[in-house]
Amino acid sequence: MRIVFMGTPGFAAVSLRRLYEDGHDILAVFTQPDKPQGRGMKLACCPVKELALAHGTPVLQPTTLRDGETLYLLHALRPDVIAVVAYGRLLPEEILRLPPYGCINIHGSILPKYRGAAPIQRAVLNGETETGVTSMYMAPEMDAGDIIMIKKTPIGDDETSGELFERLSVLGAELLSETVAALENGTAARTKQNDGEATFAPPLTKELAPLDWTKRAREITAQVRGLNPWPVATACIGGAAFKVFKARGRECPSGKAPGTVISAEADGIEIACADGTVTILELQAPGGKRMAAADYLRGHPICP
Repeated sequence: MRIVFMGTPGFAAVSLRRLYEDGHDILAVFTQPDKPQGRGMKLACCPVKELALAHGTPVLQPTTLRDGETLYLLHALRPDVIAVVAYGRLLPEEILRLPPYGCINIHGSILPKYRGAAPIQRAVLNGETETGVTSMYMAPEMDAGDIIMIKKTPIGDDETSGELFERLSVLGAELLSETVAALENGTAARTKQNDGEATFAPPLTKELAPLDWTKRAREITAQVRGLNPWPVATACIGGAAFKVFKARGRECPSGKAPGTVISAEADGIEIACADGTVTILELQAPGGKRMAAADYLRGHPICP
């Protein structure tokens, strides 16, 4: 298949790599413009761009898709299909109508649940036990196109958003490979989404970080997992704001007021919540490094 690929982060790079491995003709790759990163604020290539350049594929980084130039370029490239994975932009209708096989997208949820920018993190935050990836024909509305295929997977009890990202990137690449093959051989399904069942996954913000000890243990640990690796949950202990990377909940009333430190021993820092306790297992102190709570406590004891 003659494919134009659009994507930016590592999640998308896994799918692009699979298309190369499958032997497709990748005509061009579109990514977001390079952004300054690090202390020196130097422009850095995204993972998709790095992979495309390594394969000698032309890379295009337009600041807009609506000035006519992108449409002109795509007409010249004559792709059979445009494959989009975490590109970060909606495609104009004239581009959606251009390829003979359409524009397809891989989305990190079981649509119509969790349409939007942060489906993986929101599923973890909300305590879901199952998620997946969906391939769909793209529509003018965000993540509202007809479904082609879905692959499902359970979410581990201790799985973080970052860990789930890694797994779903591989599952998404498999799904894209199967979807392109189905398009090519004429077996691709087309199932309309039920808009009445749609839920949305807005981007994460740092305002989500503070832990609320009046919530249940399961909710608090889901928050810790869902905000790892960004923006990371935070907790105020002894007047200092700690980042919390890993925690374990216990649904057994402690008799203490929510937020009370019950113990700070080898196992970690145990804090009372609404229906039990949450033990912080991995943290980062202000100005410090990420470490096991037990290691931190050896040099910085906390009195209950």
